[in-house]
Amino acid sequence: MWPEWVGQDLVAALAGRGVAMPWSHQTEAAEAAWAGRNVVISTGTASGKSLGYLLPSLSAITSSVGCATDRGDCTLYLSPTKALARDQLASVCGLGLSAVRAAAYDGDCSTDERDWARRHANFVVTNPDMLHRSMLPRHPRWADFLAGLRFVVVDECHHYRGIFGAHVALILRRLRRVAAHYGATPTFVLASATTAEPAETGSRLVGAPVEVVADDGSPRGPLAVAFWQPALQPAAEADQGDTTRRSATAEAADLLADLVADGVRTLAFVRSRRTAETVAAQAQRRLGEVAPELAAQVSPYRGGYLPEDRREIEQRLRSGELLGVAATNALELGIDIAGLDAVLVAGFPGTRASWWQQVGRAGRSSVGGLGVLVARDDPLDTYLVNHPEVLTDAPVEATVFDPSNPYVVAPHLCAAAEELPLAEGDLEEFGPHAHSVVAELERRGLLRRRSRGWFWTSRDRAADLADIRSSGGPPVRIVEAATGRLVGTVDAASAHSSVHTGAVYLHQGDTYVVEEYDDAEALALVHRRDVDYYTTARDLTDITIVDIERDDHWGGATLSFGSVDVSSQVVGFLSRRAVTGDVLSEQPLDLPARHLHTRAVWWSVEPDLLERSGLSAADLPGSAHAAEHASIGLLPLFATCDRWDIGGVSTALHPDTGRLTVFVYDGHQGGAGFAERGYTAAPEWLAATREAIVSCPCREGCPSCVQSPKCGNGNSPLDKRGAVLLLDLLLIGSRPVETRRAG
Repeated sequence: MWPEWVGQDLVAALAGRGVAMPWSHQTEAAEAAWAGRNVVISTGTASGKSLGYLLPSLSAITSSVGCATDRGDCTLYLSPTKALARDQLASVCGLGLSAVRAAAYDGDCSTDERDWARRHANFVVTNPDMLHRSMLPRHPRWADFLAGLRFVVVDECHHYRGIFGAHVALILRRLRRVAAHYGATPTFVLASATTAEPAETGSRLVGAPVEVVADDGSPRGPLAVAFWQPALQPAAEADQGDTTRRSATAEAADLLADLVADGVRTLAFVRSRRTAETVAAQAQRRLGEVAPELAAQVSPYRGGYLPEDRREIEQRLRSGELLGVAATNALELGIDIAGLDAVLVAGFPGTRASWWQQVGRAGRSSVGGLGVLVARDDPLDTYLVNHPEVLTDAPVEATVFDPSNPYVVAPHLCAAAEELPLAEGDLEEFGPHAHSVVAELERRGLLRRRSRGWFWTSRDRAADLADIRSSGGPPVRIVEAATGRLVGTVDAASAHSSVHTGAVYLHQGDTYVVEEYDDAEALALVHRRDVDYYTTARDLTDITIVDIERDDHWGGATLSFGSVDVSSQVVGFLSRRAVTGDVLSEQPLDLPARHLHTRAVWWSVEPDLLERSGLSAADLPGSAHAAEHASIGLLPLFATCDRWDIGGVSTALHPDTGRLTVFVYDGHQGGAGFAERGYTAAPEWLAATREAIVSCPCREGCPSCVQSPKCGNGNSPLDKRGAVLLLDLLLIGSRPVETRRAG
């Protein structure tokens, strides 16, 4: 039944869009929000979560109940991507409600559009970036909107994990503080894919208690799930005695072409921008051979495209002009596509929540669909193919992020102080380290204390101190040298490895070679060139233990968690043949080292235990290195991270432990919570790591078990047998009794 407070105009508008009656979870969430209780809707993909927040927010606008300003009650809608925000804007505008003045406020808007949104809109769709960099720093210009702010919608909130999640949590605390300044106490409505601990996650994100609606009342069409492992093929070097698997990229491209040829509307989700381009191009080539008229109905979609390119692809997708799309997760949270038949996932996307979010795009509106995991040559994918119940039966993970990270808190305290003087009572909202962080900011001269609190002292914008997408600096511009045309962008953290001088860069099917990279200017100059090779960077990494927070004794081994300093430097790159991966050349690079203070989980083994195991001294470096790679590959199964969010170092004798030691660390300043989750789940995590290695049929070690695509040492040395023996030594004593250390 419709809640009694929903107006007939809204009911009629929804009926015109095919919504005859709300499902039970939609009504439950809407009632909680209307009553002023923060709520998170944690139900499956395509379960209509949006109606749970649209009912109360649009009802408030159309009925003007409890108006605080002449503008009436207002809603701020936040999504992690501009594509999803625009999709929701189209849905709201499509209802045709005269009282609802909806507008986007994002980087694609013109100045006139932004001005109109500030002055007139009562339903604003935006993203955390714009809230952080524009709306909150210029809050006096939004005074009327903020005074009437009744609802804040945080869509796809499971996406806010790691450092990004920590930043968004602090932005929402700043929003609550500024809204209170104008007399508003908005209700937060969060929407999430099914995830563990949604109440805890939602409360940590908004900084206030949140209740959960998790009983999905929507009708569900059957979803067939398939696990597809590419076939074995001879290795490039026959004397290795091993075989390799056909790449998930090539397999996904063939499957995409086959499905499009059969008229099946298909999304192929891939892991990287480069792969999105490659899969689309290969599918187009194959279709061109058998059905040339269909080749134009396949397109890539990824982040980094210019706004006009994104909008064109989204429109073609909505209209049905495109039958097949190879996309990064920029589209996972982007467009709500009706009539989608199949989803290919080329490589496990990193978390169970993301997996279900992607395959859930198939079979909408109670119609059956197909979801396929195309396994990569990767330890985690190999494990999942052999243990499909981990995806189909096991509960999803909790979303991991730490809003108390002092490296994240510091710039947001500065931003908050610039927005409004920062009073003593405000610091509790910013976590347990806020007082010490403010003292350090005051010592550095960034904040100055007066009778009303702490003030921002600089003429520069405090919001510019925080890079909320954690790229470590401004995005690097990729510019075509001959024309000056902006080709795209890449985040600063990955620039050294992806757009260094000599790197191959793909954009919309075109290949570019970087002729010059300027670190200081955040600029890569490229020229268009067709090449039959790709490049991979090589780096050197050192790690130092700063502080041990916790350690567990596992017989002759020790598991530890604490703070570390990591120094890494890209020192060269390999050129590899595109088809086979054979190394064509290696060239040196002269790039500055990057330093990271972060948190890590590590384990070390006593020398006596190693001697009794039968491992020789010559075996130890390769054994530790192989165990490191495999454990990094399996950690995403236990923490909501991607293997690219974490790093590792292994050594037969580390100077800080005096033992063989394997480290896995968060790849973000101050840590992101992933290593801590690995420490907590270490027995299960390391047992799964061992199982992934043992279950792989190769003899010497391959990408499906111990090789890593991100290894800075060219996957050498590696000892598969030794890695299993090391993990056996660990797991024998894996019933830890935890001891805590001060510090």
